[in-house]
Amino acid sequence: MFSLSSLVATEVSLIWPKEKVLEKLTYVGLANCYKLSNDVIELIVTTDIGPRILRYGFLGEENILGEIPRAVITTELGDWKPWGGHRLWLAPEDNPRSYAPDDLPVKFEIINENKIRLVQPADVATGIEKEMTVALDERGSGVTISHYLRNRTRASIEVSAWAITIMNSGGEAILPQEPYLSWDEYLLPARPLVLWHYTDLSDPRWTFSNQFIRLRTDSRMEAPQKMGIGNKQGWAAYHRGTTLFVKNFDYEQGASYPDYGCNTEVYTAGSVMELESLSPLRNIAPEEFVQHLEHWNLFGGVDQAADTLRRLQQAPTVPATCRPHSISFVE
Repeated sequence: MFSLSSLVATEVSLIWPKEKVLEKLTYVGLANCYKLSNDVIELIVTTDIGPRILRYGFLGEENILGEIPRAVITTELGDWKPWGGHRLWLAPEDNPRSYAPDDLPVKFEIINENKIRLVQPADVATGIEKEMTVALDERGSGVTISHYLRNRTRASIEVSAWAITIMNSGGEAILPQEPYLSWDEYLLPARPLVLWHYTDLSDPRWTFSNQFIRLRTDSRMEAPQKMGIGNKQGWAAYHRGTTLFVKNFDYEQGASYPDYGCNTEVYTAGSVMELESLSPLRNIAPEEFVQHLEHWNLFGGVDQAADTLRRLQQAPTVPATCRPHSISFVE
């Protein structure tokens, strides 16, 4: 039985059916954007660059995703713009490979009023083709994002699909600790917790407890902070104001993950916050692909940390490959 979060398979033929009707609009200065919405949520993607999800929020309310359309990072491959929102990268991180510019139009297929497929042609730096299929639930806040990396080169490549979500500033990322077991119950380590050379655990933006790792943004503190974990619980969250964003994803026991075994990472610098999940490392032959799934939900009316934890505990049913383990949220 395979795990959908890290499927390696041979590509099938792409057939682009006649375009269906979907609201088209201009967003953050990009003229060719499309809105998916139901009675609760609206989500905006663009076909001008990417693939990118630019907006995810309750109808008429703030975007939980960050918007940074003027930011630019210059590499030997050219200028790369984060734009904000949700993107797909290659892991492990490498400069310039990971920062290959993605500012050209993408192919797209409108599957129905709640589902769209975005395909970036293979870039010359990596030979990898990036694809996202974004599906909004008919009701409620649920969104499923299927990420694909296809090998368009003539040689096998080892790669992990890296799903990166830039969050709206002013909030706090929340990562789960593994369930507590006493020395008498279990002697072996629980999971990897990975630090970067610039990680400073004395930085006041970090908060640690026996149930959670928290990292908050602070626009006055530009020094970056990052941490990665092997996350068997299958979720990561971001709490801003009274809104709680939760992403669910799979963990494959025994698989090899990037960055010393991380399937979840969190990064901040100033007002920027990135909440990230990763697939296992896979060796993909020419014309094969690796797939990685995320399932998102948004909760409103979340005022305090205790309420946040209760909402997390009551996270809705998600696909089996994205379902979090049962966990107690009593601190």
